[in-house]
Amino acid sequence: MKKFKVITLTLCLGIVMVGCNNTQKGAAIGTGGGAVLGAIIGKIAGNTAVGAAIGGAVGAGAGAIIGNRMDKAKKEAEAVRNAQVQQVTDANGLQAVKVTFDSGILFGTGSSTLAATAKTSLQQFSQVLKNNSDCDVAIHGYTDNQGWKNSTPEQSILKNQSLSVDRATAVSSYLQGLGVPVSQIKSVNGYGQDNPVADNSTAAGQAQNRRVEIIMYASQQMIQAAENGTLK
Repeated sequence: MKKFKVITLTLCLGIVMVGCNNTQKGAAIGTGGGAVLGAIIGKIAGNTAVGAAIGGAVGAGAGAIIGNRMDKAKKEAEAVRNAQVQQVTDANGLQAVKVTFDSGILFGTGSSTLAATAKTSLQQFSQVLKNNSDCDVAIHGYTDNQGWKNSTPEQSILKNQSLSVDRATAVSSYLQGLGVPVSQIKSVNGYGQDNPVADNSTAAGQAQNRRVEIIMYASQQMIQAAENGTLK
């Protein structure tokens, strides 16, 4: 029986991860059992903490509708300068969109002051958020694992943590200044050198790990509209 369960999970992962757009994935994941699978995939994406508290599984039909909406949001985000856009899943197993900005584009070394190029990119992205106002937003800041001058390893970890928070906060504040409602931005967190996406032993890997991620995911309002058949 255990072997059968492992095979089933593997097949389900293949269905969700390969050859599907967001609409198809939403339909596959948006079921009672699929919500568990979605959480597993969300964990792989480093994204399990993101998602509206809905108190129950989302139906397949609503999941497909939300997936279609996220397809559109992803396409809009892909037009933003310097943005790397990925499909991920939230804690409810629903499709979400993760937009990553390299901190080398956003900030100077060791700084949380937005660069001029960053402002141009974020101005474009703010319109994407306004166009998708029923998407909730989480902003995550990260650093590489490099130490700070004249600091112990422990002090460097704390400084990296603080810098990641400051950078995520700077992005959030700038977006709000551009008219993105504060109510749409549900969380702003810094994770320091945790959750690296590349090898910190190389300069190229460190550059990838210095980043700010913005995740757009289905709000409770969107989920309810999808379930009611009123989401367009």
